[in-house]
This record gives sequence, C-alpha cells and structure tokens, in this order.
Amino acid sequence: MNKALLTILLLVISNSFMTLAWYGQLKFKTNTLLPKWGLFGIIVISWGIAFFEYCFMIPANRIGFKDLGGPFSLVQLKVIQEVVTISIFVIFSLVFFRTQSFNYNHLIAFCLLIGAVYFVFR
Repeated sequence: MNKALLTILLLVISNSFMTLAWYGQLKFKTNTLLPKWGLFGIIVISWGIAFFEYCFMIPANRIGFKDLGGPFSLVQLKVIQEVVTISIFVIFSLVFFRTQSFNYNHLIAFCLLIGAVYFVFR
C-alpha cells in the first residue's frame, strides 16, 4: 500500500475513534448497559477511547508528512484530516443519532470543504 493511501486509512481509523470518544458519550445516558456515570467517569472513558485515536493519528501524520518521506505537506495533511473528520462525523451521526437531520446548508458546507481540498492541492 502506498504512503498516501496508508495515511488516509490511518486517518479514517483515527477519526472513527475520535468521533466515538467526543460524541459517543452523548448516547451513554440512553444506554441501558451503563449506569448513570458522573462527568469524571465519562471523561475517563472518553480518554480511554481517545488513546486509540492517537495510536493511529500519530503514525498517519508521520507516514504522510512530506519532510519525513511522505507525500503530503503539513497543510495538506490538516485539510485531509478535516475532511475525513467531517465525513466520519456525518456517518456516525446518521447511524448513532438517527434523530439528527442534515439540511442543504450542511451539504453546501461539506462541498466547500471538498473545495478546500482542491485548492490546497493546487
């Protein structure tokens, strides 16, 4: 697998953990498997999940960074990461938060992010 694809794959995995850590805890209150956790307990659980985010994010950035032999500049890495983040978030919210809806303005914002990718690679 080439470095560009490996970087993007690692970013997808990393952002999946990040999204779960940041927003998954919002569903804990409706989960019958977990008792009512205090804020500290939720923070500890989220940090535990976020640990795995870093296990994939750091290698993704190191493999992908041009100065370390990768194909992407720092700015390109960041823009790719943001597009991956929003993509994972949309999928996550549609699957886990079915009551949330996406409107045309959300679609426009996503298209503008795709435009950012286009311009950062020019």
